[in-house]
Amino acid sequence: MTEDQQLTYDAATRRDQGVRAAVDQGLVGPGAPVAGLLDVAGIRASAASLRAAFEAVTAPGTPVLHAFAVKATPLVPVLRLLREEGIGAEVASPGELALARAAGLTPARTVLDSPAKTPAELREALTLGIAVNADNPQELARIDALVASAPTASPLGIRVNAQIGAGSIGALSTATATSKFGVALRDEGARAWVVQAYLDRPWLTRLHTHTGSQGVPLDLMAQGVSAAYELAEEINRAAGRQQIDTVDIGGGLPVNFTSDEETPTYADYARLLAATVPGLLDGRYGLVTEFGRSLLAKHGTVLALVEYTKTSGGRPIAVTHAGVQSATRTVYAPESWPLRIAAYDAKGRPKSGPPVAQDVAGPACFAGDLLAENRELPLLEQGDYAAALDTGAYYFAQHYTYNSLPRPGVYGFTAHPGEPVTLATVRKPQTVEEIVAESGGGESDALLGL
Repeated sequence: MTEDQQLTYDAATRRDQGVRAAVDQGLVGPGAPVAGLLDVAGIRASAASLRAAFEAVTAPGTPVLHAFAVKATPLVPVLRLLREEGIGAEVASPGELALARAAGLTPARTVLDSPAKTPAELREALTLGIAVNADNPQELARIDALVASAPTASPLGIRVNAQIGAGSIGALSTATATSKFGVALRDEGARAWVVQAYLDRPWLTRLHTHTGSQGVPLDLMAQGVSAAYELAEEINRAAGRQQIDTVDIGGGLPVNFTSDEETPTYADYARLLAATVPGLLDGRYGLVTEFGRSLLAKHGTVLALVEYTKTSGGRPIAVTHAGVQSATRTVYAPESWPLRIAAYDAKGRPKSGPPVAQDVAGPACFAGDLLAENRELPLLEQGDYAAALDTGAYYFAQHYTYNSLPRPGVYGFTAHPGEPVTLATVRKPQTVEEIVAESGGGESDALLGL
């Protein structure tokens, strides 16, 4: 067995152990028919591989901040775990900043990115000393006023869009000609404006770009980074000094959703950057990365009880408790976001048996609420469990309140050979009372007097 195969085997084995333990301990079952599981060892391993990949290609002493994109898995215990593994936070809202601070992330290890920052958000970030990437000229004007009114320790920069094209998922492609993000470098006069903006503001010391995301190939990501590097060099030449000292290259490493194999790897990407933009890695520039999905996706599982089974048109259907509320993208865009499904029996053990084409349906009241359609699996039966794999990123973030379905509990686990599995609560299941409160339950008479 090769090292890669051993790692895959270990991840799959840990997942099976985690599922069995969650069922045994009643974290999922008739009283809690859906739950999320996070493999802590896998998360730690991904963080270590990210650090090692960039350490291997950057000059000794190069300052590198790996800032996790909080939107991918906005759970305080996850952010705290990543902090302990040397990973910072990239935030895009007041809520995400509050989560990062609750996890103990310091301002020096936090970056604020968003295309719609309010004056209050900017003021808070600059007061705290958090790095900020201005998205557009109007935002930069707001920062001008804040910098003039009070000193700040915040590293400040501008986000640019290299406009180099789209990946296979248009909605996630951030470097298109008409992307809403950043200053569009190829628009008439835009590049000259960016250069002059830096020359006019000696306190602008960072440059930010983000090309990657799911569906974006590595070579396109590298082209975006190369464009930012060339712009940084141009600005520094015009300034006659190294005004830009740090380049934020964003994140967006795509994830393989077809098997347990983790490809592409951070090492693949880092080596490509070393070949494409060696000057960026020679020690003259600090680096910031903003990976999200690639750090967490492979290490999460949504586990759902099969409540009923039936047939329709001759096709078996397993009706489960995981659907659009957890896997919103998969349900509405299954071609772009297919999920692997694993079958477990009523005791949480992997099911065996001949593959049978069947639908795995969710609980929401519309026909398209399907985790998988016509998928070949061992036949699921009432009381079994369907597991949606590779769901550690976004699937615990994008809860959709269709039918007022509750947010599931999320649990982290560790599994070691010959030892009992240890589980810890990351997020408690949402209660019906909490759903009522969030839906205006305390204001039930609010409309009667209007």
